Amino acid sequence: MRAREVRQQTGRVLVVICDKGEEAVAAVGAALREQDIRAARVTAVGGFTDAELGWFDRDAGDYRRIPVTEQVEVLSLLGDVAEHDGEPVLHVHAVLGRSDGGTVGGHLLRGRVWPTLEVIISEVAPELAKRVDPETGLALISAS
Repeated sequence: MRAREVRQQTGRVLVVICDKGEEAVAAVGAALREQDIRAARVTAVGGFTDAELGWFDRDAGDYRRIPVTEQVEVLSLLGDVAEHDGEPVLHVHAVLGRSDGGTVGGHLLRGRVWPTLEVIISEVAPELAKRVDPETGLALISAS
């Protein structure tokens, strides 16, 4: 476990409302670049007509794709933004609610919005950065 205290005043809060038909990951990524937000916490609720989640398979060193081919509620979407190679990187996980009350969850790779996705991005310490972990090949936040 690594922990690092970062003292700062409250940063900006960006509200991104994704419209029907937009691809959520691309839309939020564009807003992050447009507003130059490089370190943040992310939460959202809404819905998708379809989506693709991922589960990181450590043996394969890649995400196993989980297709979601039905309309779902975004019950919980949370994660972070950190800078990697000079660009903001969105890393969010989602729990999606199916019509039968069941859920599916994982890393959000793609989601087609319907009817809306209400995203709250709260800026945090800008000195946070992601570095590629040699063991997993993933860009992870470095607390050092």
